[in-house]
Amino acid sequence: MTMAYILVIEDDPHTGRLVEKLLTRAGHRVIIAETGEAGLMHAFETPPDAFLIDLGLPDIDGQTVIALLRQEPNFMTMPLIAFTAYPEANARQLARAYGCTGVIVKPIDSRYFATQVESFVHPPISPQTDAEKELPPS
Repeated sequence: MTMAYILVIEDDPHTGRLVEKLLTRAGHRVIIAETGEAGLMHAFETPPDAFLIDLGLPDIDGQTVIALLRQEPNFMTMPLIAFTAYPEANARQLARAYGCTGVIVKPIDSRYFATQVESFVHPPISPQTDAEKELPPS
């Protein structure tokens, strides 16, 4: 798997350390921001390859952080993963409404977490896409 620079915006220090440990062990570079404001500052100073954003942040809620990021041309199509303890059905609905690439619900399963994140950061290429690449030019 290709290494990615992932900006994690998570206010719980314990969760932040666990996420950093799991993603670093999987070969990624991780920066943790504990507030929405700090996350936005990091994002604009050194744009990441992907975001993992807690929806329940103490200063600027996750929805606002996501909306601000999606307004910027550099971040419009970047993988942006909602990270929340909301019930899964609600989380999926909110993530879709906010324009997220996907959602990961807490508590995380440390055995699969890095793979979950990677599935959004580096989605598998579909067979249809591969076939289209092989078509001769018209």
